[in-house]
Amino acid sequence: MKRVLLLLALACICAAQAKGLAPRPPPTLAGLPRSEVQVLTARGPHLFKVWIADNDPSRQQGLMFIKDLPADQGMLFLFDRPGFMAFWMKNTYLSLDLVFIARDGIVVNVAQNATPLSEQLIESAAPVTGVLELVAGTAARIGLSAGDRISHPAFAVQKPQ
Repeated sequence: MKRVLLLLALACICAAQAKGLAPRPPPTLAGLPRSEVQVLTARGPHLFKVWIADNDPSRQQGLMFIKDLPADQGMLFLFDRPGFMAFWMKNTYLSLDLVFIARDGIVVNVAQNATPLSEQLIESAAPVTGVLELVAGTAARIGLSAGDRISHPAFAVQKPQ
């Protein structure tokens, strides 16, 4: 009986340990809202799970200090007003593709394979209200280019009244 109880206790401890090993967002991303973004290219739709950076602190932090990111995840930066945006890779260990998005969800330009830790500016070619950061190579893999569409509630086209 003692042996059965010991095995049962050991099984409970192992299960608790395994639960603790489940993938968790890095501490810098843990408090950010999550959403899904659909990228519509000539090759079809592609779904990504993203963290939303929609205020100054979250936009300043971005993906800094993140060392690993699954291919189906990224970060969506949202801005209140359209403007020319410039990003850098300071303290960013991952190479990223940056997708600059107009208010209507149309991709303005894509900067592929940004150099990790670089302070060189990466700029939008026109005013944008969003920037989607994905793991480097994603744009090439899915055929993402200027003129493609990003589907997300932030880019809903509003009809004039």
